[in-house]
Amino acid sequence: MRQPGPDHPIDIAPYPGRVRVTLAGTLLAETDAALVLREANYPPVFYIPRADARWAHFAPSTRRSHCPYKGDAAYFSLTTPDANATDAVWSYEAPYPAVEAIAGHLAFYPDKIDPIVAT
Repeated sequence: MRQPGPDHPIDIAPYPGRVRVTLAGTLLAETDAALVLREANYPPVFYIPRADARWAHFAPSTRRSHCPYKGDAAYFSLTTPDANATDAVWSYEAPYPAVEAIAGHLAFYPDKIDPIVAT
């Protein structure tokens, strides 16, 4: 496990507004409790509490990945009446201690869903 540091900073902070996630117009998640993860030179990522997702649209995937800074990720595919998105969502179910705030949260690939609305 590598710890985030000056060469690879990771910052996690509460987002002060509402975040809404949709696919083909179908609501997937909506929350006032999102986190924003900023990592090195990557674009910021919203992490949505699992409790604020509409699980009827989610199906576990067999895909797994490993990040040396965050840990092992599991994936979900999405199905709505008008669209499907394979491996569109990831979650660190047991992240490393340095990023434990994202445990119990979901993140979405922006190119596989509608634009995320953050207000």
